Amino acid sequence: MTPAQRPTRHVHARARAAVSCAFVAQGIGFGSVLTHLPTFADLWTLDDLAITAIMFGVAVLAGCGSLIAAVSAGRSGSGATLRIGLLVAALGLVLIATAPTLPVFLAGIAIYGLALGLIDATSNMQAVALEAEYGRSILTSFHGAWSVGGILGALATAGTQALGWPLAAALAPIAVVPFVVAFAPFLRATGPDPAPAAVPVGAGPDPVPWRALALLGTALVLFFVADAAASSWSTLYLKDVLLATAAVAPLAYGAYQGASLLVRLFGDRVVRRHGAVPVVRTASVVGVCGLLLVIAAPGPPLAIVGFAVLGAGISVVAPLTFAAAGRLAGPDPGRRQRIDALVARLNQFNYVGFVLGGVLTGIVGSGSGLRWGFVVPLVCVALILPLARAFAPRPAGARVAVDVPADRP
Repeated sequence: MTPAQRPTRHVHARARAAVSCAFVAQGIGFGSVLTHLPTFADLWTLDDLAITAIMFGVAVLAGCGSLIAAVSAGRSGSGATLRIGLLVAALGLVLIATAPTLPVFLAGIAIYGLALGLIDATSNMQAVALEAEYGRSILTSFHGAWSVGGILGALATAGTQALGWPLAAALAPIAVVPFVVAFAPFLRATGPDPAPAAVPVGAGPDPVPWRALALLGTALVLFFVADAAASSWSTLYLKDVLLATAAVAPLAYGAYQGASLLVRLFGDRVVRRHGAVPVVRTASVVGVCGLLLVIAAPGPPLAIVGFAVLGAGISVVAPLTFAAAGRLAGPDPGRRQRIDALVARLNQFNYVGFVLGGVLTGIVGSGSGLRWGFVVPLVCVALILPLARAFAPRPAGARVAVDVPADRP
């Protein structure tokens, strides 16, 4: 490495660390909220349909947050918008944990849902742009950082439940994580993006292939149906259907995220060696096997294994979807802005899948039992298989530098 290359590598390393911390913060907050759903239900006397309605509202507000992120990132930079999202998430978590009344609790849920969209969109904008600069697959490592957060959130819930802590003591401290990350000095590495270029998305000699984006979006919807079902209903499934204790029930979500993490740690290497298409095909088959175990499980142990197998199978789908979308941005000029716009638009499919996964699983489960509710994600994971060709690599355009100066807020 030449002396001229060292500063660039240092800046990239700081940017990668900063974005990874944002993914961890998002994961620990989201994991903590989801694994506390049984507590929310008991505390506020909410049935499955009420929980389903809350998840629907969260998904809608998260979609709004993603749209806001697209506008804000174009004006202030995705890094600045990411920091705002982290602070909003911290506020939402505090309100959820300490709410004295149901309306205040719902306000906290709404604020947190908006923050989800802000963080999801901007953290993936940063991650996709960094992968474009690195010129190789690194995106699954960022989603692996999210899994680390999810595991920590689930373990924190299991531990505080075992100790009998009240909700405020168990959940409010989690808000410290996004708050600290938002103010961490090295987060400046995700600072404002370059000034918008004159070439908008879809214009110029290399317009965005919207059919390809729609196929990727469909795969992302199918993934998030399964992800939302596992994340939102796994704890309730173990507690209400398989009669797990309050300390054991969150371990299903922890197993799902733990297996996801292990696969994402090595996912980039596997993709570089075998390509995205066979990896996605394998992911679909393994995910189906995991959900079959979940549906057939007679007790908590086999269900926990099933959720782990599901996570091991489908965990690579989301990062590979965003990576493929980044390759649709075309060459310079304005590639960074096209990446941000594409990621923001693709991120909307995220919440469609979250709504379908959470709501449909809940509706089917409320009518015929939550065990059969998991047939919904089973079908969706199977449908990812014929979409694998949409992940085929495209020749990238000119590489674009990620503007991540360390001296800019």
